[in-house]
Amino acid sequence: MAEHGAHITTASVADDQPSIFEVVAQDSLMTAVRPALQHVVKVLAESNPAHYGFFWRWFDEIFTLLDLLLQQHYLSKTSASFSENFYGLKRIVMGDTHKPERLASAGLPKKQLWKSIMLLVLLPYLKVKLEKLVSSLREEDEYSIHPPSSRWKQFYRAFLAAYPFVNMAWEGWFFVQQLRYILGRAQHHSPLLRLAGVRLGRLTIQDIQALEHKAAEASMMQQPARSVGEKIKSALKKALGGAALSLSTGLSVGVFFLQFLEWWYSSENQETIKSLTALPTPPPPVHLDYNSDSPLLPKMKTVCPLCRKTRVNDTVLATSGYVFCYRCVFNYVRSHQACPITGYPTEVQHLIKLYSPEN
Repeated sequence: MAEHGAHITTASVADDQPSIFEVVAQDSLMTAVRPALQHVVKVLAESNPAHYGFFWRWFDEIFTLLDLLLQQHYLSKTSASFSENFYGLKRIVMGDTHKPERLASAGLPKKQLWKSIMLLVLLPYLKVKLEKLVSSLREEDEYSIHPPSSRWKQFYRAFLAAYPFVNMAWEGWFFVQQLRYILGRAQHHSPLLRLAGVRLGRLTIQDIQALEHKAAEASMMQQPARSVGEKIKSALKKALGGAALSLSTGLSVGVFFLQFLEWWYSSENQETIKSLTALPTPPPPVHLDYNSDSPLLPKMKTVCPLCRKTRVNDTVLATSGYVFCYRCVFNYVRSHQACPITGYPTEVQHLIKLYSPEN
């Protein structure tokens, strides 16, 4: 038992395997970056939808592109992802027992490099999109857009019923792997590392010296390009390298600030803040004059501003207070993530069904 307990806090002398605390800390680093940046973009989009609404609507794609650029730079230069390099770790190719161990400055081989990029960048992007799809399907199921007997409704209800169990199996797979890693029964704390054909290890003195030497050598050596093609290739390479370096430097400087944001916007802390700074409910917004010549608002209060017909299944958009047909406003908000009248950023969960007294 003492040997297993020692593995939790420190690695053995013969093995460079990091402790469970190191690997979990580097995993949580990139997990904290995404919601922090997402909150910043949301604040900017709400303050100026015309200029920053694009970044909010396409945040997942923009973040994935930047993450791809960042991870490719670190994996090819340091044999580690950004968070792994931040904690002094590197990726070691499995199966090279008869070959001398590669220095971190050599980067990962192409096969392991692209496998790592796919699992570090593409897989989280697909998981986020899947979770948004599940949330959207639950909203549709709640408001019963499709007829009860439609095949599509039967299909996505079966999908919604199976998704929690699939997600539980996925998370359980990772939990069991971490438990085996703690007990010294596995070389990987994550199944994704095994799929990529690598394991994590600590940077050695030789690795650190090689990385420092490579950085100094790159800054000193400047070979002039001869042809126009070489000049363009060299300029693109420098631009991509500079962008990746700037991004990584910015993240390195702001990593502790991002950790603070993660704590600040945690559910427990937000409940405490709300209890201390509770304010009275603000008055309802002042409605625009329906007799005005605004092309966006119909003159009759019972007409939907989108379809220009008498409203069916009245639904209010909590962001602005305007009332529409449910089907009209649901499709519009899902496509544009904004109020049709005011342009304020909004989401489907801000739709509220209205019930008239006679119903």
